Amino acid sequence: PPSQAALPLAPTAPPAARALQIAFAAGDSRLPASAQGGLKELAGRMKTQESLRLQIVAYAAGDDLSASAARRLSLSRALAVRTFLIDNGVRSIRIDVRALGDKVPDQPANRVDLSFSDR
Repeated sequence: PPSQAALPLAPTAPPAARALQIAFAAGDSRLPASAQGGLKELAGRMKTQESLRLQIVAYAAGDDLSASAARRLSLSRALAVRTFLIDNGVRSIRIDVRALGDKVPDQPANRVDLSFSDR
């Protein structure tokens, strides 16, 4: 049978390493208004610390979502967060996006995790 290549799952950042976690309503990709303050703080921190990069890891789960639909929804969530950060002065080349769909290692299942890394 033909073999298929796959990227390994991104390691989940331990809670202490996460810069921010944003919970989304099931099936929704709109950035929650409650997340905007924390994202503005992250953008401000990135503007003052040029060596920081940000990794956005997005998840989506639900009984009615296929694996493909979950991946698309998680990508939409990650891009909503990325767009907000870019609109607040963060250069796009400093942001890495991973949309993992329903490959959720822990709860909440419908979320976006943001973590910092040095270049």
